[in-house]
Amino acid sequence: MMIRMNSENNLAIACLLFSASLWGLIWYPLRLLNDAGLSGIWSSLVMYLAAAALTLPLLFKRQSSQKIDNKGALLGLAMAAGVTNVAFVVALIEGEIMRVMLLFYLSPLWTVLFGRWWLKEKLSSRAVLFFCIAMLGSVVMLWNPEVGKPWPRGLSDWLALLAGIAFSINNVLARKLSGHSMAVKTAVTWWGVVFVATVIIVIAQSPLPNVSAITWLGAGLLGWLGIVAMTVAVLYGLARMPVYRSSVIMLFELIVAAIAAWLLTDEAMTGQEWIGGGMILLAAYGVAMIKVPKEN
Repeated sequence: MMIRMNSENNLAIACLLFSASLWGLIWYPLRLLNDAGLSGIWSSLVMYLAAAALTLPLLFKRQSSQKIDNKGALLGLAMAAGVTNVAFVVALIEGEIMRVMLLFYLSPLWTVLFGRWWLKEKLSSRAVLFFCIAMLGSVVMLWNPEVGKPWPRGLSDWLALLAGIAFSINNVLARKLSGHSMAVKTAVTWWGVVFVATVIIVIAQSPLPNVSAITWLGAGLLGWLGIVAMTVAVLYGLARMPVYRSSVIMLFELIVAAIAAWLLTDEAMTGQEWIGGGMILLAAYGVAMIKVPKEN
């Protein structure tokens, strides 16, 4: 029995590391698709449509077998997931990899605040401390000498911050929808990305990209072999260990992203960005280690 438990634990850790590695590398094929003429919005649509199409039998079976509760919260989950993923994909293509990643990793702190607001979770003194560290780190990282205050440099910074906030809303709503299976919530989030990407394309009147069939196929395969594989792996790992531990393991994504950006690009972070990013990473680690109790 002990050997079996150890094997499951090791497999769960391996799945989380696998998922974190893919998230740390996904920017590279996205940039290749962008260079081939498929923008971040269109890549998001094709990737998640390919993944979401696999969930249609599940949704039809669910709808026909029982009444779907909390439709409003599910809709909110879909919208939050859509904004998260589309903003994150475009930010990774347009901005500096590590800067985008670190600004996105303010999301655990936003999750603490939204959890306090919506779920009535208590804020411990440690949580407050780490929140202050993260905010100070974001001030250091975003400080713009030309403006004289902490302010995003451009679109990629804004999108990274937006993606982090939307991701925290996604996490809180996912906890609120604990009565629904992970499979249903995953399907809802994937279709949410499809919907948000479609709305942006329509509003922006973005024409159908004139790219090769190989490029379209590449985006689809990135959805099937990337998004699906990452999601299945992380769900397996999350179901078999405490959330605080899995959250720390998922920080491996930043290490992979840093090494990949160093090897594959000419991007370099300044000392100011390293200091601010280090404080954000420390705070994210600290929050991940906190077990937040609920008010009675």
